[in-house]
Amino acid sequence: MSEPRVRRAEIAVEQAHVDRVYTRLAELRTQAEAMRTKGYELGQGAQREAIFEQASMLFERDMMVYHANQTLQTLDAEYEGLVFGRLDHLDREHIYVGRLGIRDTEFDNLVTDWRAPAAAAFYQATAEEPMDVVRRRVIRCSGQTVLDVDDDVLIADAVPEDMQIVGEGALMAALGRSRGEKMRDIVATIQKEQDEVIRAPWRGVTEITGGPGTGKTAVALHRAAYLLYRHRRQLGGAGVLVVGPSGVFTTYISRVLPSMGETNVELRALGEVLDGLEATRQDTAALAAIKGSLRMRKVLLRALRDTPPEAPTELKIVYRGEVLKLAARELEKVRRKAHTQGAPPNRSRVRVAELLLAALADKAEEYAKADGKEIDRAELITDLGERIDFHRFLVVWWPVLYPAQVLKWLGNEKRMAAASKGILNRNEISLLSADFADRSRGWSVADVALLDELRVLVGPEPKRRRRQTVVEAAPERGGSGGAPHRPEHYDEYSHVVVDESQDLSPMQWRMIGRRGKYASWTVVGDPVQSSWPDPDEAAQARDQAFGVKTTRRRFTLRTNYRNSAEIFDLAAKVVAGHAQADELPKAVRTTGIEPEVRPVDQAALATATQSAAKELLGAVEGTVGVITAMDRVEEVEGWLAGQTDERLKVVGSLDSKGLEYDAVVLVEPMDLVTESSTGRRVLYVALTRATQQLIVLASNPDWLPHA
Repeated sequence: MSEPRVRRAEIAVEQAHVDRVYTRLAELRTQAEAMRTKGYELGQGAQREAIFEQASMLFERDMMVYHANQTLQTLDAEYEGLVFGRLDHLDREHIYVGRLGIRDTEFDNLVTDWRAPAAAAFYQATAEEPMDVVRRRVIRCSGQTVLDVDDDVLIADAVPEDMQIVGEGALMAALGRSRGEKMRDIVATIQKEQDEVIRAPWRGVTEITGGPGTGKTAVALHRAAYLLYRHRRQLGGAGVLVVGPSGVFTTYISRVLPSMGETNVELRALGEVLDGLEATRQDTAALAAIKGSLRMRKVLLRALRDTPPEAPTELKIVYRGEVLKLAARELEKVRRKAHTQGAPPNRSRVRVAELLLAALADKAEEYAKADGKEIDRAELITDLGERIDFHRFLVVWWPVLYPAQVLKWLGNEKRMAAASKGILNRNEISLLSADFADRSRGWSVADVALLDELRVLVGPEPKRRRRQTVVEAAPERGGSGGAPHRPEHYDEYSHVVVDESQDLSPMQWRMIGRRGKYASWTVVGDPVQSSWPDPDEAAQARDQAFGVKTTRRRFTLRTNYRNSAEIFDLAAKVVAGHAQADELPKAVRTTGIEPEVRPVDQAALATATQSAAKELLGAVEGTVGVITAMDRVEEVEGWLAGQTDERLKVVGSLDSKGLEYDAVVLVEPMDLVTESSTGRRVLYVALTRATQQLIVLASNPDWLPHA
């Protein structure tokens, strides 16, 4: 039989099984809907029963409806190829591998969940260690239709005569597919080195390093799904937090975990970690470096201990005809004493009242002694402590502090200088105060970590006054894909995933560490791509965030599946002086299409960008990214406003991290080099976003090292 006929016959065999799976899926969905309906009917019946029976019936209803909804949520997830693999073993038994475990009416497996131990051989078996697998088959589907199959033979001398072998290169075929706007899961193409990371033990800290295109992000997300499947009792209730570098990135990965049936996961960009706040901009590299440094914690602590701008400078109160007065210096002495007690200011008002009353009593005793009299100190403190004029003074002299308010105070350069004395230099003080004074542009990503630090330093608001978060009223908190609502500033996650960790500032590590103080961790990064200028300080803060962990394991992924070798060779040249050869991954695909470097006059840059974008949209089926410096995004978007193709996306250099496109137009690479203190590393990232084609538009050739 010819190869095409064999392929068609094998596709038909797998189509029959896939049809059976989807028929069973429909039956399970119908059963779950019937269970939910019955639960609602049970609840209506409870209203007619005696009171003592109602509680039991309502509990039974709630459990029935809950389990039915959970089942429906799993069954209704959008699966791109529910069945994607088959394993044929030496004993002639076979199992199908897919995104969801499904049994037939006799409780026999129709599909084995990819995370189950029985499916591990699909990823781990090799010709050297076949794990009793004769044939491994990749099944490629679109919806419910089988499009193709590809086989790997792992034990050649054990292939039965009646076993048909079809095709080769399933991985490369999958990698060559066009990219959409959302990241795809890789459950059908996980490689052995990736699978070892995914299935590593959950406790402690698991670090994943590797260059562009090695699948670090996908592996981390699949690891989260695997851990929730294997350790749901330990991890499921408290939930999993995934932190990414930007909102663009979290949107890009938002479909991966729901597509594998996991919804108890919360996705947050660094600018969204703090409840009630969403950062709207990035700072310049110089400003972000100051805000991210651990020095800022000392500055913030001094700032909140300073006298509030509107606080009165003296306290006058009448007691038995005598005017008791505390001058500014005496009030400051009380303030310093209150702050040295160690409690957060918002938790200290009672203690502050006691210190003020004690100071007033001292003043009264001083006056009485001068007149040869005595006073009852306890009586004075009780009397003044009940006076409305004393409490009015206390409220304005020691107000409830809000993080955003304290940060805005630092927009005054004199206050900033006082808080930063001996910590920041004059130029840093001017940069920060000017930025904090201008709130018209909203908060930056780096500001979020400062606000979170202040949230802890000032302490919670008194309960009777709790009506807002650090900036304004927070929306109800929920995770992506239907994760349960959690309390504000939730810090009991069971597992935390941090992507692009090499870019986190020390202050950002402190912010995330608060959310993960009870958690195990998966940390993803690549030092070669780092845009943070002081890696040692960041490493110190990172280790403090992890806390005392019994285990730390590190995995390095070395194969670049994303970029063609032609594209990656150019990127490697750009970063060669900033990385060792063994720090760069190996690109395994070739397309025969070299990246194009086009010299362009600055005056013609807009026209050249339009032309290149149009050219690439016609050349590839998937997405085209136009990458530019962060401060030119709006300008470049304006150039391309006439392009209506939804596949075209304009993104800034920092926001491009973790993303990938079929083709990329990189605009003015020297802008990327100069906008960051680690510019060539940022340029390296931008050059490695394309899977198929790359066009670089440059008016200045200095970005490209000369041979």
